Amino acid sequence: MEEIIRQRLLQAFPDAQVLVELEGNRASLQVVSNHFAGMSRVKKQQAVYACIEDYIASGELHAVTINASVPDSP
Repeated sequence: MEEIIRQRLLQAFPDAQVLVELEGNRASLQVVSNHFAGMSRVKKQQAVYACIEDYIASGELHAVTINASVPDSP
């Protein structure tokens, strides 16, 4: 499931750097993308949740931690 989640995130955010860590039914997602520029923290999390909402609804994922950010400026 880890690779499937990673691919879904990359499909939604093609320029992203994605890190997915799973431990049982808990997921930690780190997504760094220019897509998030100007978005509130809540909007960023909603965009990421949209990629995995079926896993959450089915109970396959119970707890999800999301760190969604834009790349550091040089």
